[in-house]
Parts: sequence; C-alpha cells; structure tokens
Amino acid sequence: MSEKILVVGGVALGPKAACRCKRLMPDAQITLVDENELISYGGCGIPYYVSGEIQNLDDLRSTPYHTVRDPAFFQAMKGLNVRTRTRALAIDRAAKTLLVKDLNSGKEEKLPYDKLVLATGASPRMPPVEGKDLNNVLSLTRLEAAGAIRAACQEGKVTEAVIVGGGFIGLEAAVALADMWGVKVSVVEMMDQILPGVLSHSLALMAAHDCQAHKVDVHVSEKVLKIEGTDGAVSAVVTDKRRIPAQMVIFAAGFTPNGGLAKEAGLEVAPFGAIVVDEHMRTSDPAIYAGGDCVCIKNIITGKPGYLPLGSMANRQGRVIGTNAASNLAGGDATFPGYVGSWAVKLFDMAFCGVGLTVERARKEGYDALSVGVEQLDHAHFYPEKSMMTLELVVDKPSRRVLGLQGACADPDSLKARIDAVAAALQYSKPTVDDISNLEVAYAPPFASAMDVVNAVANVADNALDGRFTPITGDTFMELWKNRDKNNVFFIDARPAAAGRAVQEKHPDWHAIPLEEIAARANEVPKDRPVAIICNTGLRAYDSLLILARSGVKELVNASGGMQSVIKMGLSV
Repeated sequence: MSEKILVVGGVALGPKAACRCKRLMPDAQITLVDENELISYGGCGIPYYVSGEIQNLDDLRSTPYHTVRDPAFFQAMKGLNVRTRTRALAIDRAAKTLLVKDLNSGKEEKLPYDKLVLATGASPRMPPVEGKDLNNVLSLTRLEAAGAIRAACQEGKVTEAVIVGGGFIGLEAAVALADMWGVKVSVVEMMDQILPGVLSHSLALMAAHDCQAHKVDVHVSEKVLKIEGTDGAVSAVVTDKRRIPAQMVIFAAGFTPNGGLAKEAGLEVAPFGAIVVDEHMRTSDPAIYAGGDCVCIKNIITGKPGYLPLGSMANRQGRVIGTNAASNLAGGDATFPGYVGSWAVKLFDMAFCGVGLTVERARKEGYDALSVGVEQLDHAHFYPEKSMMTLELVVDKPSRRVLGLQGACADPDSLKARIDAVAAALQYSKPTVDDISNLEVAYAPPFASAMDVVNAVANVADNALDGRFTPITGDTFMELWKNRDKNNVFFIDARPAAAGRAVQEKHPDWHAIPLEEIAARANEVPKDRPVAIICNTGLRAYDSLLILARSGVKELVNASGGMQSVIKMGLSV
C-alpha cells in the first residue's frame, strides 16, 4: 500500500520536499496544502518586482523554462495533489491525521498521513502600535502585497514612505521605492545600526551612508510609537523622536516562526517559537518533519540553536526532507548539519555580504574576539576594471579560529566570491587565520590580485594577533580625532605628501608625514604620547608604524582601511 505524505506549506520548502519525495518514491500519495491562493514563488525576489527589475509577477512563480508553478503544474508535471485555500488546523499524532479547513466552503475534514512535513514558514513581526491596520500599511512577504505596492507607486499615490526595520528586506524595499519610483523613503530601525546582527557597526555605517547618499533617511535607535491615518489610510508615522509624513508604511521588522501548529500537537518548540528538529530535519515525532522559516537549527560556529529564515536554506532543507521522507524505499539518510549564516544584499552603489559572526556578536557569545579590516582592490591593481573592496575578518584571539567575515564592494560578484570561499571553510572545518592566509583562490588579473584580498585580511589578522600592531576602525580613528583636545593623541597622515598636507593646512594638529619621509622625520613624533596613523587603505600606515616602533615610539595604532574606509562611512576630517 502506497504511503500517504502530507505537506503543510507551499512556498519554498514544501514544494521542494514534495517533489523530491515523489521522485524517489513515485507510488507515494503526496498532498500539499496551503491556505493561500498563490504557491511556490520566490519571495526574496519581491523587492525586485517592486523596483521594476522584474517586470512580471508571474516570473517569481515560474520555472527556468517559464512554466508557472501553480497547482495544475504540480498535479500534471509532478504528480502531486495540491489544495490551496486550505488551512491546517490541528494534528492528531496518535491517529496520524491532519484537520484542515477549506477556506472557500468552510468545510473541515481529517486527512490521514504516514508522514507529515511542516513548512509553515514565518509571519512578519508587526509591533503592537496604533494604526497598524490602516490601509497601505503592508509587509513585503506576499505577492499580493508586492502587486499593491508597485501599483500604488505607478499611479503616483505614494511620494513618501516609511520602512520599519533596517534588515535585508527593509533596505531592499527602500532601494526599490527610492531608486525606481523616486519615493522619499525613511528607514526606522530600533537598534543602534542597520543590518543589526549581521554587520559590524563600522560596516553598518558604510551601508547607512550608501542609503543617505541616495536621499534615503536612516534613523537608528528609534522606535515607532503609532501610525496616523486620514480617511482610513496612513498619513504619518510617529516615532519617539520625530513625525514622518508617509502615504505607505512597510513593516520589515523581522519574522516570527509559525510554530503554533506544532506546539499545539505537543512537538518540541524552542522558546522563541521555532520547531526543534534534528540533523535529519525530524521533529520530536519521527513521523513528522519540519524545515524552512518555521524551524530552529544549529549554528555551526557557536554550536547553539539558531534561526535563519532564508529561501536558500529552505530549498536545501526541502531536499533533505524529501529524501528522508522517501526512506522506506530509497534508504534516505540525508542530513542538514546546520548553518554558518551566509548572506548578501545589494543596496545602491554598494553590495554587502557576510558569513559567520560579527565581532560584536562573537563577544556576546563569549569569544575573546578581534576584528581587523582591509581596503584592497578586488582585481590586480594594474587591471583597468577594478573596485575597492572592504573586508572585515573576525577571529578568536586565544585559538586564532576564524569566526566570521563581512565585506562591502561596488562589485557584488567579486565580494560574494570571497565570502563564499570562507563560508565553505567555516561550514566543514574550524579554520584558523593561518588557513585563510593560505586559502587557495583562482588568480588572473581580471579576477583577483596575486595576493588576494581574502588572504590579505587574514595576514592583517595574523599581524594583529602576534602583537605587531593595534588596529582600529576608521570610525574609531575619527572619534579620536574629534576628541583630540582631550586625548592628547598625535595624528599622522602617511599618504603621499599632497594629500596629507592639504589637510594639515586646515588643521595644524594633523601631521602630514608620508611613508617615504617617516624614517627621516621620526624625531618629530613624540615618544610620550599615543600616536594614531592613517593613510589611504592602511598599508602605508602599517609600514610607517613599524618604522616608528623601531625608533622607540611605543603607543601606536593605525586605522584599518584608512581614508577609503572613512569615506565609505560618510565621515570626514
């Protein structure tokens, strides 16, 4: 007798698991239920539909060969029984049935299963503020909302918008509205930076500057108190610091995993609401699997349970579940060991990408963490087409273990290639600084430097760990400069003479001593004061630091990334 397999949820993981299982076990009776009308779409592409880069909404629901993935497609092409507008109400684990309700007819029925897959996803986090139910208060997670947002922009009904939340979706929405439609956008983030948890504070300043340079206001450490309306539609957002006029509000303040169905059935659920699964994606009931945005999985770096709602994660987990759900015939024993947290986001002129822990997050996790940064060209310096890349490596000082890497670059493909290389190392081992220093990457001048930037940032970390210099970030350097009357720091600009002297003419406390002159002029540098050195990218400052250390200067720091980093943050002398 063929097995009955039920799948609850039809966006990313559900269809992937169902199709994989059907391939391996063709005789299985597989039914997929979803409470929405539209299924199997690329939710991560929604901001790009709003921006106009994707013209047709059906493109987000289509196969690479342009067939729309609707219920008829799955029934005819994949052999699945698909029931949309069908809500899962309750699981009876003892009887192995799922109570469902047809949202069109109101009829309820119990569907039997041998194995059950929960792909219930997550819901946008909506703060309990007054006015959240007004018209044009939306989230950017469903195709229907995407159509409404784009239509409003096309019709000229939106000239001002507020994005609540400075994470991936919020910033992508800000770019879409501002870049394509010329909407005046304000991003409100309650944390002290945008992209909290995935970017260091310094890199987040670069991301904020990229937005602000394109007339997107970024308000951090700010909380939405209420949403005002006129005639039932939003008219303004009131925060604890200001009132912002708006004809549209998009909530992008994170997600809450939909673990309620599992919890009510007595399955193990994490304190924050996500379903607990093992490496085989099994729940605490071996007949029930779960994956995607509704589950918590192991963070490979920390070894602790974590949460990362990404479409790429859901698709890979779906294949694992499909393999294991078909194990009666196919002998599947697939595993999903966890995640290292790779991500990427494209803003205006800059792309940002990362993997693993930021230095702030690493310290919260108990590591004695250090971060170092570099600014280096992504291609050979003599190759005509090249971009300056920022990389920041996070390491555990006692063990020299690499904990994370984040970066920024105008060329998103160049940046992603470096992050992916380190992500692979983090996923399958515990690489050290020395491993990344010697990481083999493909070299040719159109693709990289002979000493690639990913090797260079590890070399900088090696020097810092061995005590050869003390790195500080560009924003920390500028904070020292801002408070120079109090801290008694001696500032050196090691750039070529013209650049440094142009600043020195305006600020006598800024000492232009180019690298080429540093040895001959070492006597000008006091030995009884802290010394901070900056150059264009950090290389000249490091060489200057070594020379001054040999001459007896003891308390030295240099700005990682130099003026390039400072400029990207929107700071100035």
